[in-house]
Amino acid sequence: MISILGAFVISWLLGFWILRYQNLHTRFTADHDLMGVQKFHVRAVPRIGGLAIFCGALAGLGFASFSGAQALSLHSVAIAAAAPVFIAGLAEDLTKKVSVRVRMASACISALLGAYWLNAWLVDVQFLGLDHLLAIPLFSILFTCFALAGVTNAFNLIDGYNGLASMVAVIIFCALAYVAYRVDDVALGFFCLVAVGAVIGFLFWNYPRGLFFLGDGGAYLLGFWVALCSLLLVVRNPEVSKWFPLLLCIYPVFETIFTMYRRIVLRKRSASQPDAVHLHQIIYRRAVRFGYQPLHDADFIKRNSMTSPYLWFLASVGALPAILFWDTKAALQLFVVVFMVLYLWIYWAIVRFRIPRFMILRLSTKSINR
Repeated sequence: MISILGAFVISWLLGFWILRYQNLHTRFTADHDLMGVQKFHVRAVPRIGGLAIFCGALAGLGFASFSGAQALSLHSVAIAAAAPVFIAGLAEDLTKKVSVRVRMASACISALLGAYWLNAWLVDVQFLGLDHLLAIPLFSILFTCFALAGVTNAFNLIDGYNGLASMVAVIIFCALAYVAYRVDDVALGFFCLVAVGAVIGFLFWNYPRGLFFLGDGGAYLLGFWVALCSLLLVVRNPEVSKWFPLLLCIYPVFETIFTMYRRIVLRKRSASQPDAVHLHQIIYRRAVRFGYQPLHDADFIKRNSMTSPYLWFLASVGALPAILFWDTKAALQLFVVVFMVLYLWIYWAIVRFRIPRFMILRLSTKSINR
């Protein structure tokens, strides 16, 4: 418990210091590009929230020394392996000059390090004939790195509004911790809860006011830890279905798959070219509404923050059945299909202006009378 509390306190304190002295570093740490296709914030604020989370987890490592050698070893590797992708993301936050290829290469390096140090390779995924290929060591290594890097990037893709990616990570970490303790994997459950403490320390400042952002460094960091913990849970505990982490992470994973389909197949453009038609973005524009055109920054911030709960609920739609049926492959597979159908129905309903009334949130703005 002291490790979780320590992670929270250090993350919270670092967030406080970042905001208190932002006048000293804002020219380096703030996102001044307010007009980009994926930009929905109204003022330049620091985007190094990942630093608070990383330091919070690092503080938790110090307390982990009292929790046994196994917990300490896993905790150390999780932090060390995350360093390459976290540093690459943080460098992008500070310089805006780190290419997508470099960041993806860093994610692959982190994946390789984490899987190698913990001897965690996917040798079966309970899907068609893929298990025969995974019996080949080289293919197993490549597929494991691909899966870890893919989930890592998926979290960066959904990081669009205050509290969105970070709260989704909290939901997933809590589910992973629950199942880890069910199968007596105390070390893994312990790390997941430490990560939750660090993220909540960041969320205190990020949601709902958006005082500072997760940034690429923070999004990649959370994505990698989610991916690594998911891998460890199924590799170390065969009774957990390989479909459990897929359903648990289905929102960011399917968002990534659908985004690639939308960009490459429907729009005939590069998969890495950003756009403004992710699910969270069209919910922001069409489901969260004001009675009149917002006139002040506070109106936009309110609209931004009220978008995230839609996606938290969507992530929970995958997480809840995953928790209930964590060891039942058929049920997990069924709910994966159900989620994908639900996602596509919601997306196309919004795009075609056929939004169900229960999804429309009308916000009042007092700024009109000012």
